[in-house]
Amino acid sequence: MDNSKIGQHISGQFNKELEDVRNKVLTMGGLVEQQIELAVTAFTTGDVEMAELVIKQDNQVDALEMAIDQECMQILALRQPAAFDLRLLIAVIKVINELERVGDMAERIAEMAIQLSNADSNKHDQYYELEHMAELVQEMLHGALDVFARMNIEDVTAITGLDENVDREYGSIIRQLITKMMEDPRNITRMLNVLWVARSLERIGDHACNVCEHLIYMVKGEDVRHLTQEELERKMKE
Repeated sequence: MDNSKIGQHISGQFNKELEDVRNKVLTMGGLVEQQIELAVTAFTTGDVEMAELVIKQDNQVDALEMAIDQECMQILALRQPAAFDLRLLIAVIKVINELERVGDMAERIAEMAIQLSNADSNKHDQYYELEHMAELVQEMLHGALDVFARMNIEDVTAITGLDENVDREYGSIIRQLITKMMEDPRNITRMLNVLWVARSLERIGDHACNVCEHLIYMVKGEDVRHLTQEELERKMKE
């Protein structure tokens, strides 16, 4: 992990506190990444035990969010940081909120897996598009966490650019689901559950983009929320 961005303080304890916060964020991110992978696998295979594990893991994610948030608040109150250190802590508070929301999305997918586990048509080969969409959002989230670990935002626009692919996949899945519901009304309940999964994956992609935006603020001190992809790319070249 690149520590060069973190200023060297007179207090060695302050350095340790900041590094501890960063490590905990990465631990939380790794847990959330695992949640997504397990939740999607549980859904496509009908593995109820795996789905239940994802739901249990969400408690760990929530506990980490609260612990990191509390630690940041204590540092802000006791150390009164400025410049990059202040932006780091503000970004961390925002990033862990995004990660907690991603964990919630994974939990929702796991719940859908349990609901559909007894359906005869819940076959692995029917969810190819969903699996591909899941791979895209996992790539985005992993990339965002890697940016945080290295504190190097050069690859940010490549990560956020993937969101357009995710949106296209989402639109394609919606059209397929509508067609299946029109062909056989008996499919409606199951297809709506699949739609919820696709929607959850699409939201995970959005949260990964949000993480990237928070990291740009952390490194450059610039708020790039609400910029289009083209505007963001121009901003990053400045």
